[in-house]
This record gives sequence, structure tokens and C-alpha cells, in this order.
Amino acid sequence: METKLTLRLNDNVIERAKIYARSHKISLSKMIESYLDCITRQKEMDKKISITPLVESLSGVIDLPDDFDYKKEYRDYLEGKYK
Repeated sequence: METKLTLRLNDNVIERAKIYARSHKISLSKMIESYLDCITRQKEMDKKISITPLVESLSGVIDLPDDFDYKKEYRDYLEGKYK
């Protein structure tokens, strides 16, 4: 089902949007619909992805010094592993 929606937008924004839509061979209505679908679908996906209690419990378990260089440590580990 399609429903009509009235929007109030700045004239310059409308003109730029029309040019963009024309250059991409899409209607302005379809472009706005796609945009709204995209941002609302993203919010739904963000809600579905949650941190499990196990991962949450592990958060902050390791206490590292502020100057810890994880790249150097990983490089040293790999050098030792492949010697």
C-alpha cells in the first residue's frame, strides 16, 4: 500500500535532490522512500544485535597499562612462533 506524504523542505534542497534523482534515473519519491527505509532498517538491525551476557561479563577483565603496545606484542608473538 502506498500513502501520500507531504514534506516541507528548503527550495534549494529540493532542487538539488531533483537533479540528483534525475541523474540517477530514479524518482524523488523513490529516493526518499529508499533513504527512509535504509535508516529505519538500520535502527532495527542495531536493536537485534546485542552483546551476550558472556561477552558482557568479559568486558574489562584485562587491565593493561596505558602505554601498552598491542601491535608490538603481537609482532613479538609471531616472531617467536615462526622462528
